[in-house]
Amino acid sequence: MAIRLEDKKQIVSEVNEAATSALSAVLADYRGVTVSDLTELRKVARQNNVYLRVVRNTLLKKAVENTDFDCMKDALVGPTILAFAMEDPGAAARVFKDFAKGNDKFEIKALSIGGKLLGADQLDALASLPTYDQAVSMLMSVMLGPITKLTRTFNDVPSKVTRVVAAVRDQKKEAA
Repeated sequence: MAIRLEDKKQIVSEVNEAATSALSAVLADYRGVTVSDLTELRKVARQNNVYLRVVRNTLLKKAVENTDFDCMKDALVGPTILAFAMEDPGAAARVFKDFAKGNDKFEIKALSIGGKLLGADQLDALASLPTYDQAVSMLMSVMLGPITKLTRTFNDVPSKVTRVVAAVRDQKKEAA
């Protein structure tokens, strides 16, 4: 089905807008995946704040020009579904990884983060990045460690003084 020029321009601008604010992107080949499975994928993507779109490769090449995802142009071959992670860099990779487990025909093509093109074999590395909440909790636990140690040290000083005073008292009682 032919797409009018105005519609093409709108698609390109919409994808470009998403690309400029996205943190990472994942491309996959969806050939052979059923419509109901793709509908479920879209639902999961919305829940994880992932921008998911099927776009013609020629339009996608124009949409990602002058963005961090310009490096993905070579991977745009065949049917392509695109996912942009909007808040969490690993969200799109996690969504596609989970979906690929249940669908043998769903094949990851490439991914990009920080303007660098990564192969499909790097999907696990990107998917294992902690979420924002996990990263904050990890940072807080690292920051809490020295404070806890300092508190324990301060608590040990009075107890050590008390033990020394008790030992001196006992020693004086024995000497008397």
